[in-house]
Amino acid sequence: MQQTIFGRTGLTVSRTGFGCIPIQRIPYEESTALLQHAFDNGVTLYDTANAYTTSEERIGTALHHVRDKIVICTKSGALSPDKVMENIENSLRLLQTDYIDVLQFHNPPFVPHPGGEDGLYDCALKAKTQGKIRHIGITSHSKDRARSAVLSGLYDTLQYPLSYLSTDEELALAGLCREHNIGLLAMKGLCGGLLTNAKTAFAFLRQYDNIIPIWGMQKMSELDEFLSYEKEPPLLDSVMRNVIEADKAELSGNFCRCCGYCLPCPAGIPINNAARITFLARRAVKEYWLSQEWQNNMRLIDNCTNCGHCKEHCPYGLDTPTLLKRQQKEYFEILAAEA
Repeated sequence: MQQTIFGRTGLTVSRTGFGCIPIQRIPYEESTALLQHAFDNGVTLYDTANAYTTSEERIGTALHHVRDKIVICTKSGALSPDKVMENIENSLRLLQTDYIDVLQFHNPPFVPHPGGEDGLYDCALKAKTQGKIRHIGITSHSKDRARSAVLSGLYDTLQYPLSYLSTDEELALAGLCREHNIGLLAMKGLCGGLLTNAKTAFAFLRQYDNIIPIWGMQKMSELDEFLSYEKEPPLLDSVMRNVIEADKAELSGNFCRCCGYCLPCPAGIPINNAARITFLARRAVKEYWLSQEWQNNMRLIDNCTNCGHCKEHCPYGLDTPTLLKRQQKEYFEILAAEA
């Protein structure tokens, strides 16, 4: 397993990270075996979040005995200092540890800074002084906020969606993070399941020596596939470049990055999740995304007036109304299949 230095954290981590959203969906014994197999084969970086239901608990169960040999990145999406501290304490308990390597603000609607009225950054600094966290990071679905966070000098790490569907402007974040010595985690390397050629996705991101993809895996076969690429890293050849160009032509208009610029919707549609809900239903906790609440949310798409607000405000040029209709149709097909 290739290793790298995780930016200015100074932490040595595996170049393949483990994204721990999907492990919520499998039986406990399977997630334990999966996480332990990953560690036994050299994976040392694990990314989770307080919001990922049982994910932190499963990591604690499987890997607490090797705590000093792994790096855990978790997140708080809270917008008040008291709640952030509550999340930290909860994460420490579930992870069975007395420190978090990297606490990330989870896709906040702004970039927290010292002295801010929100108090978030100062809360993280306090937790760091107390030894509860060691480094402060941020995740974002907005390239503008991501760039601002890097340029602020306040964050040790950035997590952002990066894949071969990313724009040149987004991929430029890799160079910016290198310039400022910021650790860079790439989420959604397979675009939430939109991309199916894992070998090409791996080879594309491996071009960037400071990008650490956090692959979401819930099957042993998926893990073993990525481990095989670590043993013999595939080169980005002409065949793969043709796959990339074909996928870009077909899929670039289908990938919602959940940045939220489309909100609020006049019809009340929760666009940022509705536009990608089939991926969430397949990869996250399906009981939640197939719940009555989300069935009602997806029916709100029938109230779309094609006002154009979402389409005009999408920084990625998505045809959002068409995407929502497609997701709605596929969503209820999934629901029917589950019945």
